[in-house]
Amino acid sequence: MTHTSSPIRVGIVGYGHLGQFLVDHIQREGLGVGFGLAFVWNRNADKLSDSVPKDLILTNLSEFTHKKADLIVEVCHPQIVKEFGVHFLAHANLLVGSPSALSDSQLNQELRCSAQKHGNTLYVPSGALWGGQDIQRLNDSGSLKALSIRMSKHPSCFRLTGGLLSDWSEDEGRRVLFHGSVAELCPIAPNNVNTMAAAAIAATTLGFNGVTGEIVSDTALADYHLVEVEVTGPDGFSVTTVRRNPAKIGAVTGSATYNSFWSSLLVCKGHGGRVYLC
Repeated sequence: MTHTSSPIRVGIVGYGHLGQFLVDHIQREGLGVGFGLAFVWNRNADKLSDSVPKDLILTNLSEFTHKKADLIVEVCHPQIVKEFGVHFLAHANLLVGSPSALSDSQLNQELRCSAQKHGNTLYVPSGALWGGQDIQRLNDSGSLKALSIRMSKHPSCFRLTGGLLSDWSEDEGRRVLFHGSVAELCPIAPNNVNTMAAAAIAATTLGFNGVTGEIVSDTALADYHLVEVEVTGPDGFSVTTVRRNPAKIGAVTGSATYNSFWSSLLVCKGHGGRVYLC
């Protein structure tokens, strides 16, 4: 079905694998679901020249307001959220692909205030998080007692600060790299733990400091990422989920997450002045 009303104008910030996937989908399928491209920005603009129409290429991100986007999709790096997130929300809805940025409590509050002030929505994609809405409902009812997430990947799939995994070898097997609060983990693995960040946003009563995260390097995981979530409620209630997300060696993002992100984008049609898990 083709939408006859004006399409939602989408700005894509970042043109890595996920950004390319979204741009391609919007170009091929967007008008049929009510979306069109407003602009595409990438730190290296040369990467866009062969695949994005010249009039849609934004070379200076500070000039994003000229493109009059209704929705801005960040799929770049937490630093972009830190530098531009508040300004983005002053002019458009924002789908933040790097929710690990919200582990910074001051930035988290600034983004929420900007969304509320300007009546725009800060969308947080579920990504590889299974049961995010269920976690949110348990949280909102006051029944969420604990939440922990373990993410296991082949060592080549991690992008960690401080050379934490620079010494891995093919025959080493399994190694726990970190176990602690998601607040502490996000700066260490900003590109790898967005699933955990989404969980911490869903679990507002626990927050980034109260949700437990663990990352595990495992050379046996050559074909998929493993995401294990344990939710604890009152009176012995608990739920454990295990998700195997197909992924190639070296891939930061599992292949199933791309379609999940597209599904999240389709939800972003205005929920007004708040944070919304989608």
